[in-house]
Amino acid sequence: MVKDLKLRQAGGSVSATLPKDMADRLHLAPGDRVLAVETDKGILLTPYDPHVEQALEIAARAAKRYRNALRELAK
Repeated sequence: MVKDLKLRQAGGSVSATLPKDMADRLHLAPGDRVLAVETDKGILLTPYDPHVEQALEIAARAAKRYRNALRELAK
């Protein structure tokens, strides 16, 4: 499902509000945590899971450590 969201100023940050029907389908409620992952195609919001966060940190460290090898493999 694709929804158009309007960004708003919230103090020093920028926020977006999910439509109620989308939040209900995804079982999200006020106060729940989500992870925002920057991808090549945009921003991916995914429910917070400490295991996913840990895996993303490990992947980022590996990508930094092996960046030269990854560049060569990407050719």
